[in-house]
Amino acid sequence: MTALSSVLPLLSEDFTLPVIIVQHQHPHGDDFLVHYLDEKCRIPVKQAQEKEAIVPGVIYLAPPNYHLLVEMDRTFSFSITARVNYARPSIDVLFETAAETFGANTIGIILTGANSDGSDGLKEIKGHGGLTIVQDPATAEATEMPRSALRATAVDYLLTPEEIGRLLDNLGKG
Repeated sequence: MTALSSVLPLLSEDFTLPVIIVQHQHPHGDDFLVHYLDEKCRIPVKQAQEKEAIVPGVIYLAPPNYHLLVEMDRTFSFSITARVNYARPSIDVLFETAAETFGANTIGIILTGANSDGSDGLKEIKGHGGLTIVQDPATAEATEMPRSALRATAVDYLLTPEEIGRLLDNLGKG
């Protein structure tokens, strides 16, 4: 949560990209993170809804205990299929479906974390010509997720959370 609260508040009011987040959380978690981030951010933060259209300038969080998928019609769908890398929601599932839908327009970001979830999906984003960003493990609370991502694919940027926030904000204005 520390990394997210360092990155997301740096996005300005005129940010024009959708942001879709998978945060590993308890299967019966509440909406604390949504409200916490919404208070800190200058663009709206909400939990993604089934069949909801993905719109620019909104931060979406995956609901607890559901994989969040991006459909070809640019809406969300949910799945309760098996855990991936011990996680549901899984970053890999989101990244793989986002890469298939948005192709080279996908930006994948891996922040701090304690397993390898997201590494395969980040490689998929890179394979579709998308932009890949990883938090520098030296700045991560848990280093396994960024280290695993770095082993999986050559990334475009290795940055601190604050640098990621500034880069993302610049990309979202252009």
